[in-house]
Order: sequence, then structure tokens, then C-alpha cells
Amino acid sequence: MDIAEVKRIWNEIKTELRDVIPAHAFYSWVDAIEPAGFDNDIFSLITVHQLAPQIVRQNYYKQISGALKKYFGRDVDFDIQYDASLAEKYVKEKKKESAKVKSVHADEDEEQKKVLDNLSKMQSFSNLNLKYKFDNYVVGENNRFAYAVAMAVAKNPAKKYNPLFIYGASGLGKTHLMQAIGHYIIFNKPKLKVRYIKTEDYFNEVIKNIQCNDRISRMDKFRQKYRNVDVLLIDDIQFLESKKATMEEIFHTFDSLHNNNKQIVITSDRQPKDIPTLPDRLRTRFEMGIMVDITPPDFETRVAILKNLAEQVGLEVPFDVYEYIAKNFVSNVRELEGAFNKVSAFADIEGIPVTLEFARKVLNCEASKKELTIEDIAKVTARYYSVSVEDFKSASRNQKVSGSRHVAVYLSRTMTDSSFENIAEFFNKKHTTMLYSYEKIRDELKKDKNLEKAVAEIKSELKEA
Repeated sequence: MDIAEVKRIWNEIKTELRDVIPAHAFYSWVDAIEPAGFDNDIFSLITVHQLAPQIVRQNYYKQISGALKKYFGRDVDFDIQYDASLAEKYVKEKKKESAKVKSVHADEDEEQKKVLDNLSKMQSFSNLNLKYKFDNYVVGENNRFAYAVAMAVAKNPAKKYNPLFIYGASGLGKTHLMQAIGHYIIFNKPKLKVRYIKTEDYFNEVIKNIQCNDRISRMDKFRQKYRNVDVLLIDDIQFLESKKATMEEIFHTFDSLHNNNKQIVITSDRQPKDIPTLPDRLRTRFEMGIMVDITPPDFETRVAILKNLAEQVGLEVPFDVYEYIAKNFVSNVRELEGAFNKVSAFADIEGIPVTLEFARKVLNCEASKKELTIEDIAKVTARYYSVSVEDFKSASRNQKVSGSRHVAVYLSRTMTDSSFENIAEFFNKKHTTMLYSYEKIRDELKKDKNLEKAVAEIKSELKEA
């Protein structure tokens, strides 16, 4: 089969893959893959990204094999390899595309300026930050459901999910998603009044108005400020605990808005039932709509976030820099953005391009943390589950041992650069067994909150060690 026919087939396969692979993953890892040949029922593929062969095999082998089988009507395998010369050509083409895009955008600047001026006026009333929009919110497996619900609320406020309660650890993008709802509404439904407030600022306003001489008048104006709106966005509601006067105001504001069919969106670093001193009447109201959570982004999503940041500022960044930052800043999006901003700022000040060597010099991640080993992870995981490392290495099929071993394998794969072969050697198991353990925990983390909590606690202990 000649290469032209091979390329035609691969383009059809890619069209199929767009529907079965998440968008951020497709454009990060699959879109740049090129066919190199087809022989003996093996499709030879080459890629411009060094990590792509490993990531594609681990995460999207079934999807690609399935698409090939659907096309050929029989089982067809594939092989994927990194190609340095193709990578160099890819970078050059991206630079040309970037130059063309800048030229097109220049013609749209004046019209965009008018739109932004109008949006800025509405933003002033709403108390929103213009940078938080759906357009620059990177969607991954960690936030896909939350994003879908938020978009549904933005398109049809107070119609279905009311209130919307978004929870998750600090720095994962809850505020961004909440404010994106506000921006979408003021841009697409300008007749609706939107207001955003942090719980701490709301509390300070309550106290300030209570302490005034004309308290009654001031409190009336304060209440109207938050009750005479169509959409109220309340950020960091966990700070409400123990603030009785503020709880009372929130309670009546909530009821006033909800009874008048107005949309309420709330964020918190925990679920309502986990906020100490929160009265049942508030807890049940927060839980009466829909609650969605955001978890830490996986490696692919972190890379996509970094690429998005670079595109926003028009900065050309080598892919290995994204990989380096994404590997070293895993806890939350805020840390990830901070690391990227530090590297880009230093590069701008010194007037030099961003390279992997420069990023290593600026961030110096290697010096700031001890490199984890498989043994470190095995010891902490064994201690957490009250088993031993020797149990992990044994042939025991005890459910407690095998379950905790799966976790240790998953953490070894995600927190170190160790291959499945190296992990298998440590645990005295087969490579395929380690792959099974990794995939099992990866899939269960998407639906098991108790497992998610356990993994987070083990990670925290490992970082402190």
C-alpha cells in the first residue's frame, strides 16, 4: 500500500478518533501523529512528541485499535514511535501558522475592543474578573462534569440546576468556572443582573453595616444589593462557618432569590455536610440543587493548561518545557500557572527564549524536593493501609493486600519516572499485572470518592516526607 493511501486511511481514522478521545487529549497527543506505513496488518505511526508513544499506548490503545478494526473489518495493530525530524518540521509549521493568525486577528482588534468595553461596564457591576471565561477554561477528566453543568446553568439560568454547588480543593479552578458562568450570562443575556461576591467580603459588608449609626437603612440597601439580582455567585462559602449574623443574611438572601426563581451558584473547598457549624437549614438548601466536584488535573490536562496559557500570551514554548512543569506541579492549577508565569516573566526580563534548560534553572524543582522512589511510595502506602512492603511483594491474594498494592503501583507510576518494568521488578510481579493495577485505580478514582481521598492523603504524606 503506497503512502498516499496510508495517509488517506489515517485521516479517516483520526476523524473517528475525534469522537471517542477527549478533545484536550486528542489535540495534545493524537492530532500531530502521522502515518509512516502499513504492512502485515500493522499500522506504523510517528509522532512529534516524545511522551506520546507511552501516553497513547497506556490511555488510548483501545480507541485506536477499535477505529482501525472498524475501518478494516479485522484486527489491525499499530506501532508508534517518536520522530525527531518530524518534530522539527512540526515546530516550524506552527510558527508559520502563528504568524498568519496574528495577521487575521489584527483586523478584528477594533471590533473586539468595542465588545470588551461593553463587557467591562457590565463586569464592573457584576464584580467579575474579565480573564475568567469558558473560552480559556481547560476541560479534562477532572472537571468535565462540572464544566458541563456550569455551561448548562450559564445558558439557562434558574431553569434546571439551582442552586449549583461546586466543591474541590483550593486552586483547582472553582472560581474560574463560577465567574465563567457570570461572563457568559452578561455577554449573552445582558438584561440579566449578575453579581459575584466572596463570602469573606460579604461577611465584612455585614459587619460594617451593622456597626453604622443608620444600621437599618444601610442593611436594607445591603440586602437589596444581593437580592435584586438574577444570578448570585457566592465564592468560598466554607468561610461562613461560625459567623452567625452572616449565616442569617445568607439564609434569607438564598430564600428570597430561590423563591423568585433566580440562579444561585456557590463554591466551597468541601461539601456542605463537611462545613462545621453550618446549620441544617442552610446545608439542606445548598444540597437541594446539584453538587459537582473538581479534582486535581491529570498530566495530560496539566499540559493542555500550560499550552493554553502560552497561547494566551503569544509565547512560543517547546513541548519539553510543558512536560517539565506538568510533572513537577501536580497539586492544583494555581501552582501550575504560577510556575509558568515565573518562567515566562524571567524569560521576558532577560530577553531570551523559553527552553527546558532555562525552565530548570528558574524553577529548580530538582533542588527543592527529594526524588521519590518506588520504595518510598510502597512504605508509605503500606503504612497507610496497615500492611507491609513484604506483603506487597508476596503472592498473597488477600483483598486488603492486593487492593493497597494496586494503589502503590498507581502512585509509583504517576509520581515517579519509573517504567512498568521497573515497578514490576520491585513488586516481584509481571509487567502486565502492574499495568492492570495502574488502570484499575485510574478508572476507580473517577467514581470512588473514598479512594480519591485515600490517594490524596498518601500523596500529601509523601510530599512531606
